[in-house]
Amino acid sequence: MAVTLKEVAERAGVSRSAVSRTFTPGASVSDKTRRKVEKAADELGYSPNALASSLTTGRTKLIGLVSNNFHNPIFLEVFDLFTRGLQERGLRPLLVNLTHETDPENSVRMLRQYSVDGVVVASSTLPPEFSKAFRDAGVPVVNSFGRYSSTPQVHVVGIDNVECGRMAARTLVARGYKNIAFLGGPESATSTQDRHKGFMAEMAEHPEVATSCSYAEAYSFDAGRREMLRLLESTPSEAYFCGDDVLSIGVLSAIQDSGLSVPQDIGLMGLNDMEMAGWENINLTTIHQPIRQIVTSSIELMVAMLDEPDRYPEARIFPCSIVERGTLRPIIS
Repeated sequence: MAVTLKEVAERAGVSRSAVSRTFTPGASVSDKTRRKVEKAADELGYSPNALASSLTTGRTKLIGLVSNNFHNPIFLEVFDLFTRGLQERGLRPLLVNLTHETDPENSVRMLRQYSVDGVVVASSTLPPEFSKAFRDAGVPVVNSFGRYSSTPQVHVVGIDNVECGRMAARTLVARGYKNIAFLGGPESATSTQDRHKGFMAEMAEHPEVATSCSYAEAYSFDAGRREMLRLLESTPSEAYFCGDDVLSIGVLSAIQDSGLSVPQDIGLMGLNDMEMAGWENINLTTIHQPIRQIVTSSIELMVAMLDEPDRYPEARIFPCSIVERGTLRPIIS
């Protein structure tokens, strides 16, 4: 049987309200009473009931962590960092899968049923309307890996995907490729749109280089592989910027199964720098996204919003960098 608050109060020789105040952050209790209660609780093995505490404080400490791409291994790292980081702050993450959700209002209703104190939308593909729906419902929200805006309507933490597209294009041009392509994730995803926009804007400066684009159905290994197999039915480009590492790995699989090699026959470049990208049998040249910093900053903003719900929205954008490995030919000097 779980130890009750009443038993702690009897052991400490204080009232039950004194025990409750001891375990309520910010509540008034004398140092002498606190020491007596904590000693009694330790002796009895008592742990405060989180649900009961929420009824007293009006705060559940639950933070909804919502995403819609559970097929991409990069989110294993994202969820690991988020859950550990929130728990270290005394908050409790509630993981919600929105893979097949298209209506923001349904998501708001779902999270409200759990009485969450705040929501982190961890997605680079969900439209901004999802985050704004939580804001309009009065729920503190942070959009991690969201679309950059100089005038954000909610807190956004992530990268400049347009600039990443430019970086990729510059990298491929510097290696002397004369026929290059953008192979993105879902065309409806904001990250795909922005990476494509930056890529094509940079390529407009190089009319001597032939450029094309195509899209995979999802940010997944299978989708990348299927799209590359389709492209290989005709004459493929010399090099591809795949808008995501897991797409790139699927593309690499298709190329190798077709009897071609990377980078000798086709060059590849990804984005994210997920752990698998550095494996010896993959060795993917990619763009590093500072995931740990993005997650840490998102948690900092969420904690600040719990104390200051009307905090003015800001965009925190982190720089990316090229990680040179073995799927592109050397730079032409």
